[in-house]
Amino acid sequence: MKRHLLLPLSLSFLAAGAAAAETPGLRFEHGNWELACDNTRTCRAAGYHAEGASDDDEDGDKPPMPVSVLLTRQAGPHAPVKGELQIGNPGDEQETNRLPPKLDLTMRINGQPHGKVLIAQGKWTVDLAPRQTQALLAALTRDSRIEWTDGTLTWRLSDKGAAAVLLKMDEFQGRLGTPGALVRKGTKDENSVLPALPAPVVIAVVPDHKIIELPKARLAILRAALTAQAKEECQALSEPDEAENGITVWRLSGGKLLASTLCWRGAYNQGDAYWVINANPPYAPELVTTSGSGYADGVIDGSQKGRGIGDCWAFEDWTWDGKRFVHTSEGNTGECNGIAPGGAWSLPTLVTTVRKPGTPVRPR
Repeated sequence: MKRHLLLPLSLSFLAAGAAAAETPGLRFEHGNWELACDNTRTCRAAGYHAEGASDDDEDGDKPPMPVSVLLTRQAGPHAPVKGELQIGNPGDEQETNRLPPKLDLTMRINGQPHGKVLIAQGKWTVDLAPRQTQALLAALTRDSRIEWTDGTLTWRLSDKGAAAVLLKMDEFQGRLGTPGALVRKGTKDENSVLPALPAPVVIAVVPDHKIIELPKARLAILRAALTAQAKEECQALSEPDEAENGITVWRLSGGKLLASTLCWRGAYNQGDAYWVINANPPYAPELVTTSGSGYADGVIDGSQKGRGIGDCWAFEDWTWDGKRFVHTSEGNTGECNGIAPGGAWSLPTLVTTVRKPGTPVRPR
């Protein structure tokens, strides 16, 4: 009897996971705000300081103090919004030490105080209290002056683009016209809001990571096969004499190998191409990506800078499941606004749950 009860539950869980795998994420930008919604329907909206000081700023001749807010909301009826504040951390110890060891900041909206936030050196991100988050959400749908100050230093958040981003979040999550909508509220039943979807589960298989040394004749056959497929994308394939353009081959499983070579190079990024190939000719290469940056333990990583100083990155990875490399994550760290080395936030559009073989998969 228990088996009969568990079977429909397991099937429904797998169906929901499949739905999440097929649900495309969303990325949207407007003004000084951006939105990233992933395949589970969780949305993250990030706002920043204005890039240039505004005309009505008392310190209009000074560059703005870098600051960002992240608003995260899961899908489903009555889901709350979590707010986080991050002040700029330049990563330079000399610059950082100019700030007090502890900052006792007052949150102000149009001059009215809305409680305190405490920030210590090295802990640049703090949660906003629920009432502060609600006050912030109300202010973002109209022209507002939003800032955090200790009386001497002030971090001002731009509201430009926020209303459009929050409206797009409501639309993606099916909240338009409901009481829980952030922008366009209404009397539509809250239970009509789209439900959250579980992250797809990927069972990872970790190969032995052994590098294969192919004989020269086979290496030439492999290079020809790869060039025929990706010559336009990977100019490096046409320059086999360059040492850095060599082809590296790893053993996978199921009679497959992984081949990689430098594909392209830019000012501060480069992309490696990765193919799954047969263990013996004909190699029949299947391209995974032309923008990889590393491989280890069955995972291909792709990390690319948005600009040279490295304060914003795009990221994604692919995980070997014994038959193919499954796309298991994708996103970026937010705008290039000098908030923090490595980027301010994690804004994914694709999330998965990666498990080892034998790990039970249970509904959440």
